[in-house]
Amino acid sequence: MRQINIKLFAHLRDFMPEKGIRGSATYTCPDDNTVNSVLRTLNVPLEHCHLVLLNGVFVLPENRETQNMADGDTLAVWPPVAGG
Repeated sequence: MRQINIKLFAHLRDFMPEKGIRGSATYTCPDDNTVNSVLRTLNVPLEHCHLVLLNGVFVLPENRETQNMADGDTLAVWPPVAGG
């Protein structure tokens, strides 16, 4: 099992694991985890995951199903943002 840091922003905070504080939590997941598998486990709607960073590096949508994470990695996710 691996421990990763999860940061969810805006309305995605509703999907934080228990004990999440201000949109951030430590999360234990299987060794064969991927970005999308972790998000699915947390019930985060993938269509709401617009900006996804792994250790500060953007993960393309087509790579999220295969991008593995290592112990101690940080996954940060933002929904689409509109404003004016």
